[in-house]
Amino acid sequence: MKKGEIYTGIVERVDFPNKGILFVDGEKVTVKHVLPGQTVEFAVTKQRKGKYEGRLLSVVLRSEAEYEKPRCPHAGVCGGCSYQSLPYEEQLKLKESQVRALLDGVCGGYEFEGIKGSPLTEGYRNKMEFSFGDAQKDGPLELGMHKRGSFYDVVTVDKCCLVHPDCCRILSETLSLFREHGTGFYKKLSHVGYLRHLLVRRGVKTGEILVDLVTTTQTEGISALGWNEAELLEEWKKRLLELPLDGTFAGILHTKNDSLADVVKNDGTETLYGQDFFYEELLGLKFKITPFSFFQTNSLGAEVLYSTAREYIGDTSGQRVFDLYSGTGTIAQILAPVAEHVTGVEIVEEAVEAAKENAALNGLSNCDFIAGDVLKVLDTLEERPDLIVLDPPRDGIHPKALPKIMDYGVERIVYVSCKPTSLVRDLAVLMDGGYVVEKICLVDMFPGTGHVETVVLLTQK
Repeated sequence: MKKGEIYTGIVERVDFPNKGILFVDGEKVTVKHVLPGQTVEFAVTKQRKGKYEGRLLSVVLRSEAEYEKPRCPHAGVCGGCSYQSLPYEEQLKLKESQVRALLDGVCGGYEFEGIKGSPLTEGYRNKMEFSFGDAQKDGPLELGMHKRGSFYDVVTVDKCCLVHPDCCRILSETLSLFREHGTGFYKKLSHVGYLRHLLVRRGVKTGEILVDLVTTTQTEGISALGWNEAELLEEWKKRLLELPLDGTFAGILHTKNDSLADVVKNDGTETLYGQDFFYEELLGLKFKITPFSFFQTNSLGAEVLYSTAREYIGDTSGQRVFDLYSGTGTIAQILAPVAEHVTGVEIVEEAVEAAKENAALNGLSNCDFIAGDVLKVLDTLEERPDLIVLDPPRDGIHPKALPKIMDYGVERIVYVSCKPTSLVRDLAVLMDGGYVVEKICLVDMFPGTGHVETVVLLTQK
């Protein structure tokens, strides 16, 4: 087997994260974006120390578990989803097998409570960031997701299965307007152009919609076409407000971003209509969400996730709880009504301010939120917790923070993880420090994709 050569093989299994394992001529090859049982054609792209990696060229034969035709018309081209061609029950089985394989490599004897599915498998996302671009060099304007494996090419996803149809209608109308006016998009190589992203957020419970058009300050191209920016944005707002939608607009915004990085960044936001926030509800609590607030993207799935975490946490009456990596304070606020006091620690200052505001909105006075790195903040806290909740970002917990967490000697730790590989690394350290994994449950927050959440209960030996 040589680099650059093309081979065909059957996918034996798919390991997390999205790594298909094949054996060809006795050699193990890893190929991404495949499913178990598929016969695929691939090109060898990397060969090192007997390990091979390949790039998928085509699916020669589908697996028996797949649909004959994926439900989403953009599947296979759009880079957003990996599992759209699998029935939902098969997706859950695959995710469960992937995570259990990782968990069983570091711990045993725990109670596994299976995987809980998302209440919605389509239209479940309350937030999407769409990119402006083209599908091929100098092609017509597109608005949607990046093509699979491409940093530059964009495919319009006007029938995306992950969002409410309202979001697709907003996308289509926005694209139509800017195509009609010949408005150019921001080109990453030359750093020239106007249109960058369209951010759409929609409350699943409330139906409130917040739309934010993200552009550069380069308006020369608009002026050359005989328009000014204010007129163009006014027409965009007017056309959105005339759309027949199931939900209602809370706000229509325009954000300027001249950063070279291809991320949605706020260099100043103007409110064109309404307000710059909307409300969503979780487990009877109300949350105020701005365009750039962190909030779980699957509202109904988040209720399943946090209900599971609350069940694992158990009785908190009269107890002091640390919610480490607390984000916008969702878990802290769910626990506050039944705990003596909850302290949340989060490094993102905007998230901490949102947590404080939402706690006040919900009439909660027994929770505090501290802005700072968990690693450093733990050295400054005088109070000691009775139990700890961990909900870190994808990279998991800083290795120097884990000993400080274990030094509290709490009887129970509940770990909520969005990346199983980081989780098993941290669990190994916690178990070496005297904790036992009691039970584990998976929660699928992202149907159609390879991502899954894991909730773990650890107790002192």
